[in-house]
Amino acid sequence: MQELDQFSVTDAVIEQMSSTPDPRLKQIMESVVRHTHEIIRECNLTPPELFMAMEFLKDVGQKCTPKRQEFMVLSAVMGWETVVNALEDVRTKERGTPTSIFGPFYVGGSPAMKLGDSLAADAKGPIVALYGSVKDSSGKPVPNASVEIWQTDETGLYDVQHGDGTTDLRGTFKTDAQGNYYLKTTPPLGYSIPKDGPCWVLVHDLQHRPGMRPAHIHFRVTAPGYHEVITALYLGKDGHIDDDAAFGVTGSLIRDIVEKDPKSPIPGMPTLNFDITMRPAEVAVAV
Repeated sequence: MQELDQFSVTDAVIEQMSSTPDPRLKQIMESVVRHTHEIIRECNLTPPELFMAMEFLKDVGQKCTPKRQEFMVLSAVMGWETVVNALEDVRTKERGTPTSIFGPFYVGGSPAMKLGDSLAADAKGPIVALYGSVKDSSGKPVPNASVEIWQTDETGLYDVQHGDGTTDLRGTFKTDAQGNYYLKTTPPLGYSIPKDGPCWVLVHDLQHRPGMRPAHIHFRVTAPGYHEVITALYLGKDGHIDDDAAFGVTGSLIRDIVEKDPKSPIPGMPTLNFDITMRPAEVAVAV
């Protein structure tokens, strides 16, 4: 019987997992074990600290619901999601619109809407025209692409946070024959990560970070033969554009509201323009 110590236990765990039939799962789990064990040794973690970490993860899990994913908040505020997104964006030789944070308030099955419809059913603030094109990396339009959009209202809340069961400020549009989409909406407001969850305690109370997300609009774009695009448009004048708690902002995703835009397909109102580039699904992996 082997006497395990703080070093030999790492190899013992990896050896016990060696029968894992899925090679990718085996590779990932071996790396997770090696790195987490090294963190524990480097920090000289104590049993009470480990139990505190387990309690934190338990609290994160208990905050998750079908309409609220606290683990997605944790992934974002730790920067994990951004690292994965950045790796995905350079995985192929072709380049597209940068990936951004998926967020914890995505709800599938958003209502189908017609081009030109208003995303805001009960807007209490100003209305803007949101429009853009969906093209591939060569500039070819992508017609009939699905453009799914969701955002906060003028108070900085998503519809699911109001708790009244209504669906608002989320919808799915299809691009026209020229690959264009256009709609009306209300400018979103930035917001804090949920203050009733353990991630807020970690970020704001313990780390003294602002814990804010700048105003943004989420996009999920799909089309046959192309990689899915999950991204967001960020309003450049938001005061938290440089300290986004979820690390989702990149310069190429920042836009400003234009008061008079001669290119707008919906004249007579301020505009937000956001063009999207999709990568073909069959492109070669970058080396």
